[in-house]
Amino acid sequence: MGDVEKVICTKKAKELIAELKRKHGHLMFHQSGGCCDGSSPMCYLMDEFLIGNEDVLLGYIEDCPFYIGKAQYEYWKHTQLIIDVVDGRGGMFSLEGPEGVRFLTRSRIFTEEERKQL
Repeated sequence: MGDVEKVICTKKAKELIAELKRKHGHLMFHQSGGCCDGSSPMCYLMDEFLIGNEDVLLGYIEDCPFYIGKAQYEYWKHTQLIIDVVDGRGGMFSLEGPEGVRFLTRSRIFTEEERKQL
């Protein structure tokens, strides 16, 4: 088994990320845990969102860094985040908002073997 990825994305998410990259340039993601946008994955222009000491780099989706707040990570560290796209309006600060779709985080619990690799 290869390296275990903590964050991956669906084909629909890959397509949307490619479109957003064409329109806006290099992107980054942050898994929100805030009150305003629930727990939506937020998409920003690279360096538009200030990453702090309390943020954890989970990995990359389509060459875009994906961060999560440390407190949120503690709740989800036993799961793989799967970034998907669904119809509807997402977070008001996230770049996909005008597209009529939003990123959505799904998850699955790591297997025992995957946990050992982590």
